[in-house]
Amino acid sequence: DVRVAESGGGSVQAGGSLRLSCVVSGMPWSRYSVAWFRRSPGKEREGVAAFDDDGSPHYADSVQGRFSISKDYAETVVYLQMNSLKPEDTAMYYCASDSAVDKVRALKSYEYNYWGQGTQVTVSS
Repeated sequence: DVRVAESGGGSVQAGGSLRLSCVVSGMPWSRYSVAWFRRSPGKEREGVAAFDDDGSPHYADSVQGRFSISKDYAETVVYLQMNSLKPEDTAMYYCASDSAVDKVRALKSYEYNYWGQGTQVTVSS
């Protein structure tokens, strides 16, 4: 079975940093994409960062230059390093995965069928 599990959320003051981790297991494909999404109360789910089918990273404009996605294939872990956090980054963050997603669709939630339970990130001013 495919399993996706996030960890690393928490509370931090504005300007601080957090690192989220996503462990993906049981994937039936040799290549697959992993992405981070977030949802705040009253807002649409937003694609934050992702690796496309070529392994290239993609970022939402709102986090470009502050967030960084990285991976450790040996451990099947994908990280989201979040720096210079702002109160508007407060959200539930989700990791998602599926077979290789191209660069055009890498941040589109409808491309992913496997989701974790989410981890809360709260940034106070």
